[in-house]
Amino acid sequence: MKAMLSAFAAIAIIAVGANQILIRTGFSSQDQTASASVRLD
Repeated sequence: MKAMLSAFAAIAIIAVGANQILIRTGFSSQDQTASASVRLD
């Protein structure tokens, strides 16, 4: 049980960290699909 909870915590930390890295480096889906003719609200 302890190993499973540790794995869930690790997955959450990795997911949040990867999201932050992608946002800061400009590889988010919003940055990749936006262009001068695309309007995002």
